[in-house]
Order: sequence, then C-alpha cells, then structure tokens
Amino acid sequence: MTGSLPRARFLPWLLLLFFGSGCAALVYEIVWLQLLELIIGSSGVSLGVLLGAFMGGMCIGSLLLPRVVKYSSHPLKVYALLELAIGFFGILVLFGTPYVADLYASLPWHGVFSRALIAAACLLIPAALMGATLPAAARFVESTPAGVSWMGFFYGANIAGSVFGCLLAGFYLLRLYDMTTATCAAAALNVVVAIAALVLAGKTAAVPQAEMQLSDTETQSSYRSLVYLTIALSGLSALGAEVVWTRLLSLLLGGTVYSFSIILAVFLTGMGLGSGAGSIIARTCAAPRSALAFCQLALAGAIAWAAFIICRSLPYWPINPGIYTNDWGPWHLFQLDILRAAWMVLPASLLWGASFPLAIASIAVRGRDPGRMVAAIYASNTVGAILGSLGFSLIVIPRFGTRWAQQSLILVAAVSAVIAFVSCAAAPRSIGAGGRRLSGLAFARLSSGIVALLAVTILIETVSGIPWMMVAWGRFSATYMAQAEPKIISERDDPPRGGTPFQWHCTYVGEGMNVSVAVTKSSTGARFFHGAGKVQASSQPQDMRLQRMLGHLSALACRKPDQVKDVLVVACGAGVTAGSFVPYPSVRRIVVCDIEPLVPKVVAPMFSKENYGIADGIEKANPHSVQGKEVSVIYDDGRHYIRTLPEDSMFDVITSDPIDPWVKGSAALNTVEYYEMCKQHLKPGGVMTLWMPLYESNLASAKSMIATFFKVFPNGLIFSNDEHFEGYDAVLLGQKDPAPINLDSLQQLLDRQDYYAVRMSLMQVGFGSNEIWLPNPDQHIAISLFSTFAGRASAMGDWTQNAQINRDSNLRLQYLAGMYFNSYLSTKILQSILSHYRFPQDLFVGSPQSIEIQKDALRNRGRIER
Repeated sequence: MTGSLPRARFLPWLLLLFFGSGCAALVYEIVWLQLLELIIGSSGVSLGVLLGAFMGGMCIGSLLLPRVVKYSSHPLKVYALLELAIGFFGILVLFGTPYVADLYASLPWHGVFSRALIAAACLLIPAALMGATLPAAARFVESTPAGVSWMGFFYGANIAGSVFGCLLAGFYLLRLYDMTTATCAAAALNVVVAIAALVLAGKTAAVPQAEMQLSDTETQSSYRSLVYLTIALSGLSALGAEVVWTRLLSLLLGGTVYSFSIILAVFLTGMGLGSGAGSIIARTCAAPRSALAFCQLALAGAIAWAAFIICRSLPYWPINPGIYTNDWGPWHLFQLDILRAAWMVLPASLLWGASFPLAIASIAVRGRDPGRMVAAIYASNTVGAILGSLGFSLIVIPRFGTRWAQQSLILVAAVSAVIAFVSCAAAPRSIGAGGRRLSGLAFARLSSGIVALLAVTILIETVSGIPWMMVAWGRFSATYMAQAEPKIISERDDPPRGGTPFQWHCTYVGEGMNVSVAVTKSSTGARFFHGAGKVQASSQPQDMRLQRMLGHLSALACRKPDQVKDVLVVACGAGVTAGSFVPYPSVRRIVVCDIEPLVPKVVAPMFSKENYGIADGIEKANPHSVQGKEVSVIYDDGRHYIRTLPEDSMFDVITSDPIDPWVKGSAALNTVEYYEMCKQHLKPGGVMTLWMPLYESNLASAKSMIATFFKVFPNGLIFSNDEHFEGYDAVLLGQKDPAPINLDSLQQLLDRQDYYAVRMSLMQVGFGSNEIWLPNPDQHIAISLFSTFAGRASAMGDWTQNAQINRDSNLRLQYLAGMYFNSYLSTKILQSILSHYRFPQDLFVGSPQSIEIQKDALRNRGRIER
C-alpha cells in the first residue's frame, strides 16, 4: 500500500461511516439535552450553558486531536477508537445523570457557574470525542483539490446522518420508547461504525510521514487568518439564525417536540446539501476564496429572504391546523410544516453548508496536515457558532427583539463577505485546480463585491418585525388575521366600539429570553395573555373561573384551611391564581415562580384588577408586600426551583399551572419525579393542584396526565371547569395526607367576616351565584365550588390502567400531546372521565341536608352514577 490511489478507492465507504456517526451524535445530543435540562433547568440560561458546553467540547476535540495523535497513526483506527469511546461515554452519561442530579441538588449554590460546571462535567469529554472524528478521518485524504472535496463530502455525510438521527429520535425512538432505548441504539451504531472503520483500516495503510513537507512560514500565511475569521462569522450567523428562526417558526408551527425536530432537520438538510455542492465546487474551482466570499454575500440575501418569508408570507398562508388534524391526521400537517420550514430556511442553510468545504479549500496547500487544516476550520466555525447561539438567545433577542436580530444577521454575513474578499486580495497566490496566479482577478472581485455590499443596506431596511398576531395566535394567525387591528394600541386606550370592524386589539408585545408574549383586548373589553402562540390566561368568565378554582380549591381542600400560611405558585400567567390567595387572612407568604421575567413584570400588572395587584410594586422591590402578604417572584424553571429548594422549605399549597403539555419542555413539569419533589415540600395536610387542559388534547394524553398524577397522589381528585356539559379544562388535586372535605365547616369559614373577600372572590366567577339548582346559592358557596368534582383515583383504576406514565426517563406526555395538539375532543374526554363517576361518600362530609344538596348540584352538572 504505497500511493494515494488505493486509499481513494475506499473513500466512498467513509461516507457511510460518517452518516452513521452523525446519526448517533444527534441522538445523543437530543437525549443529553433532555436529561440535563431535568437537572439544571430548561431556562434560556440553562439551555445556553448546555449548548455552550456541547459545542465547546467539539471545538476542543477538533483542535486537540491533530496535536495529540501522531500523523503516522492510522486515521481509520483512530476514528474507530473515537467512535467506541463516544458510545462508552454515551452510556456513562445516561446512567450517571441521577448521581449528577443528587450532587447538583446538594450544592450550596445553583447559579450559572454551578450549571456550567455540571454541563461541562457531563458533556465536554463526549463532545470533544465527537469533534475529533472529522480531523481524524481527514488524514485519510490529501491536501489537494480532490482531497479537499472529500473532506466536504465527509462533513455533508455527517450532517445527512444528523438529519436522520434527528428524525429518528424525535419521531420514533423517543416517541415510542425512552431515553435508555435511544441511547443504546446510538451506542450500538457507534460500535457498528467502529468495526467497519477497523475493517477498512485493515485493507489500507497509514499515510506516510514523508507527505508532510510544509514550511512554517507558509503555515502562518496571513490570509488564512482572514479565512478563519470568515468561517467563524459564518458559524456565528448560522447558529444565531437557527436560534431566531426556531423561535419564530415554533410560534407558527406550534412549539412541540415534532416542530423542533422538523425545523432542525430542515436546517441540517440544507447544510448537508450545501456541503455536497460546495465540495463539488472546491474540486474544480480555481478561486475557492472568491467562491467563499460570494457565498457569504449571497447569505445576506438569503437571510433577508427568510426574514421576509417569516414576517410577511407564512403567517398569511390560509392554513387551519385543526382541519388537517381532524380530517387527515397529524402526519399530513407535518408534511406541510416541512414545506413551510424549507421555504424559509433552505436557501440560507445551503449557503452555510457550502461555506465549510470552500473554507477548507481556501487554505488547502499540498503537503499540509489535513487533520490540522480541517481542525482549524472546524474549530473556527464552532467558536463562531457558540457566540451566535449564546449571544442571540441570551442578549440580542431579549434586549432588541427578532427584527433587530435578523438585521444584525444580514450585517454579519456582509462583514464576513468583506473579510473573505480582503483575503482574496491579501493572498499572493491561490492554490486552486491549476495553481494559477489570481491577484489581479481577486482585486477585481473585491471591487465588485464592495459594490454588491451597498445593496446590503437596502436588505437590512426591508426586514420588518413579526406581526403581533403571530405572537398571539401562532399557528392560527391566518384565521384571526382578518379580525385583528394591525397596529398595536396603547394599554391606556379602550378598544374602539361600534364602527370598527376589528374584534381584537394588541396592547403589548414582548420577546423575552424564554418565550414571546402578547396582551390583547377584545371589542367586549376582555383582556388576554398570549404565550407560545396561544391564549394562556384571560379575564373571560370561563378562564377566570378556572384560575380562581386553582387557588381556592387548593386552600380550602387543605386539612386546616384556616391555617394556610405558605403558598407556592408555579407559573405566574396573568397572576389570577396567585392573587386568589391574597384575600385569605391566614396566608403570610406567596412565592411565584416563572421562567420568563416579562410575565410577572409586565403582563401580570395588566391584570391587576383580576389578580388583586399581586404583581404591583414588583419593579420596586422583590419580595414586595400585597395586603400584608409577602410576595416573592422567582425567575426560574419551576422544576429547577423546587429541585434546589432546601429540605426544610415547606408549603401548605403548591399549585402548578405550567404551559400546555404539548409544548416542548412542559412534560418535565408533569412527571412522576416532579410530583414527588412537590409532595416532599408539602407540609402535613398540604395540597398540590395542577391545571389540566382538555382542549387541544386527545384521550391518550389526558389519560397519561391523570394517571401520572394519581401515581404520586393515589387519592387524587379531578375537578372540571366545564360549561353546559361541554369540556374545557380541569384541576387535578392531591392531598399529602388525605382528609375528608367538610362542606358545613367550609361554609362556616366562608361566612366569617374576615373571609368576606374570599367569598366575594368565588362569587365573582359564578360560584354561589346564578346557579338555579342551589337553594340560596350565596349560602352554599362551598357546595357550589366542590360540585365541580368529576372523579377520583380510586374509582378510575380501570380507566387509567393502560395509560402511559410520564417519567423523567421518557417524557412521554410531550410526545403524546404534541401529536394531537390540534385536536378538539374536550367534551369527549370529559364524558369518558364522567363515565367512571361515583359519589365519594367518604370524601364529602357534613349534615345530611348539605350532602343531599351536594348530590343534587353534582347531578345538575352532569355527574350521574352509572
């Protein structure tokens, strides 16, 4: 085995190896991020730390390998060892995270530094091994135009495998199995790739050391630094754009795990195709630096195209997701989601993909170590990607918004193009297909490039902000567009009445670090809080009823309701649930935990009338006082906050009102492990409640949510917020120490003068008023409230028997709910629950008269024993 020809004969087989390696890598990445978000939280800061650690590890690995591993080592044997090591660490991370979680919880502090420490400990080594695979295999080829093109093909094949791995994990392995199965499948793939690499290594020889003849002076040529800077800025714009576009597209497609998988898969598909095209160009192009420069310049136009499509085109496509799901099922809508994502993302992602092999070709010199060459380009690109990911997610979007972010992306692409053009002029010689001297031509191209850059300023001005309707209604933007006032009106202004054709008016739009929010008013005067592209809370009667139910059911179902002192509310929303505890004279401390600072600081004060001013004064002091109660607002992921609470931090009530279960990440606030953590922080006789939507759901996800809650609270209860026997949403209630609910005692409590405000809070949303089936409704408010009872765990064992339990290891709920989140089966779900209704003789106690009134009230609400 002496020349390069025998090695070249096996190069196509390496494409398959890189495909398998990329597939395994994406499965690992998805699993690791899910696992570690359960430990350090899923806030923007935590996600930024995780991505930084992962990409930082890949950067370190790519730089270290050519410096640590001798050039004489067989590249395929090194590649095989790396794959085996990745599989080993993949299994190690999976089974080691429970111990890491315990270690993290025991730390005295849980700030950014400790989160970064945990992320680095878990991800740096396996990510470094992944980053080292491309430089290792690059040594199997030569630093010639043909050899460089193969490096680009390797990169493209790796990305193609990543696309497959992304879809495999999101739509199959994690949807039907769990993280253990997904990890084992990825590790098995690593082993197969390693064995195949060793077989190929046995048929080829290592690259002779004599091929390395490059002088130090040429290695340090100045124009290469400009190429490194160009590809770094390309990586910055690529990951920055991915952050921005994922944020915007998830509003339009729905923030499910499937939407995120589709967006990532489309982005990677473009990168892979672009890398292949760039590799073909690099094989024959005499001026790869010029091609790289024009590629970056074209990126400015492609980014402007994406900004136009997401702001002025896609929201107006006449698509009603409910029709697609009900008539054809979710898979047809997924195809439409792929089309919309591709229409926006593909042009730019193709150019980013092409930039990588063109950058390698731009610095390629015969005799140079291809491992070091690829490592330098890969590391530069990754460093830029880290800065883009962190900068845009943590700084640019929350401070300046997505419009400014997309304008800055165009500018970054333009600057990258300028630097690439300068590199053309700086290089005295370009080693292309024929090694021709290109200095004069480079200057000509530099001049034309500068002229073209003048058009960039025009492109920047064409970028507009996203329509507020998209923030408010997301995937139903086109449905509501004709009913909405296009401009944003002042919060102080009342919606015009009479002559206006508009039914909706926006008073606030904000793009936070974690979620985009909006507040709107209807022509009737009702106010709505929107998050994740849908209404999350409102002042409408049905929503007000539910929000108050969460608070009052929690307080009054405690074993000693007149001694409730400490309350934790997970997810602020409009603040109505948290505010429901303000009228209770015994309550001394209310802690509100929300992942997005805009919600308590900006949104909740807009609902001050409905939430008893729970957030008033939060900008001046935190904690602050509201009617003698100490109100503290914690800006954190609710699960992370509860996990890191001191053991002696206890509450009488924990009420959890997270975002919809179909939203990616929400399932972590609905697992067995999460409920157990909450239960551990309940005082004796304490209560936990949970909001459960029946709309935008199906029977399987409803059963999963209820069965999971009942797993931890085996005496759990269901209370339904239905209207005219039609389902809407519900409250799950679990008592730490099950105790009967004495209707007479509760009514006596509500009749006390110091509980007058509590009584009025209930009557304002319809309890004890306008209920014709109750004799003297205002004297039976407790009965009215608890007549929303719909079921209990002990009577629903058969119904939940085959339900899929949502655990940390599978996060099953987000996959079940995300598949049918465009379904509207709330009444069917409620009827299915009520088919197991039995009057709980041992739960509701009181005088015979009160029990009979309670039974009549339940029957009038559609609760009939069968």
